[in-house]
Amino acid sequence: MMNQDMALKEQRLHDSLPEVLYRIGDIADQQNIECYLVGGYIRDVLLERPSQDIDIMIIGDPIAFAREVQKQLKGRNFVVFERFRTARLELDDAVEGPVLLEIVGARKESYNPDSRKPITEIGSLEDDLSRRDFTVNALALELNALNRNRIVDLYGGIEALHSGILKTPLEPEKTFSDDPLRMMRAARFSSQLEFSLTDETLDAIKAMHTRISIVSRERVSHEFLKIMQSPKPSIGLKILFETGLLKEIFPELTAMAGIEQVDGLGHKDTLLHTFQVVDKLAEKSDHIWLRVAALLHDIAKPLTKRFSRHTGWTFHGHEVVGTRLAAKIFRSMRWPLEPLEYVQKMIRLHHRPIPLSKEEISDSAVRRLMFEAGEELNDLMTLCRADVTSKNPRKVRQIMQNFNRVEEKIDEVAEKDLLAKWRPPVNGIEIMEILGLNEGRMVGVIKKKMESAIIDGEIPYDRDAALAYIRKVWDEMQAASPPQKSDSV
Repeated sequence: MMNQDMALKEQRLHDSLPEVLYRIGDIADQQNIECYLVGGYIRDVLLERPSQDIDIMIIGDPIAFAREVQKQLKGRNFVVFERFRTARLELDDAVEGPVLLEIVGARKESYNPDSRKPITEIGSLEDDLSRRDFTVNALALELNALNRNRIVDLYGGIEALHSGILKTPLEPEKTFSDDPLRMMRAARFSSQLEFSLTDETLDAIKAMHTRISIVSRERVSHEFLKIMQSPKPSIGLKILFETGLLKEIFPELTAMAGIEQVDGLGHKDTLLHTFQVVDKLAEKSDHIWLRVAALLHDIAKPLTKRFSRHTGWTFHGHEVVGTRLAAKIFRSMRWPLEPLEYVQKMIRLHHRPIPLSKEEISDSAVRRLMFEAGEELNDLMTLCRADVTSKNPRKVRQIMQNFNRVEEKIDEVAEKDLLAKWRPPVNGIEIMEILGLNEGRMVGVIKKKMESAIIDGEIPYDRDAALAYIRKVWDEMQAASPPQKSDSV
């Protein structure tokens, strides 16, 4: 049954390949060159997953061959990477449209123990496939006419695909020693494909996890974010934690692990809770930075943890401390700083809707939340719902019903006040222009007073009303200021 199933999948692989790849095979035949489709594209088509990574591998000079392909098939956006013996170009396929692919030469690699940069040499097909990270990525499909569509599977990649297993073509210690980033890729592929690592693979990562330190932070962060983008990020995150990789690359997260007991009272395992929150949020949103916010929402709990015999465990101020810690983490992980403000807002506000859900909700309390969350209010509510990880179904049902009430009240106030965008009707720049002020603390004070007046229902959400209120506040501040002494003599 398994062979029949894989045979059908292999036929789908042949049927789904862009026709232009076979034209490349024809060009290889003209030049008497062996030509293969290799790597992740074969894996993804067999798994019926979308894929953009099309790699063509030849036994010969890839740069010269790529130029011939460009010439005959009218390729464009041609780029050469001499050091890696690789060329990238874009071709047009009659069915698929534009197809971006890389043409590489078969190679073998060796590494110095203290370096992540390989020494590359021209190699055979077997050399090239053996150096790949996992057997599911060590597949090749012939494009030459004689054996066209024959799959070369030297390391049991088809069987691993069928079994849902990740293992290395060679001994895992050698594979990970050659390129330690492959340990991160093990966690990433497990998360993306929901495949299991073999015991030998896991043991090798545990034994070699400190070697990840020689890999650039940028490459590590790239793999980490791919884990966060996967359908169930906790699969990869747990592998990182259990193997020791997480402590090496993200110690702030591992600090959340475990339960501390005092007088028989313990708190929940914050790391396990966080993984659950990330998974729940991933079911609702593919927004990568909202997922990161879920990962970091309790990041400061270890720093703010206190025990009182009267109140038990508390984490007062962890939202505020967490925003500062997020900035440090963004810099350490080399993440772009543009989304930092958004992530910090989610961390700072992630507890704000909870008190509203437990009491009679006033218009002013809802307005204040709407103003503070701004256009990210829906994202905030999504995070708050994901943050509910209780195992008590009745408790979960009650909390979700309370959140429904909060959202109904938000819609009611928004409709009544026309707060569709939840922005102040007059911004700071306009206040400076209207009152003739320079940028400074005074502008912020006036703007805050105007916002509070709207939130508390003292004035309506209306531009004219806000302008009149701003002038009134400014006049009162002027009248209350002591007269300035003259500087003249």
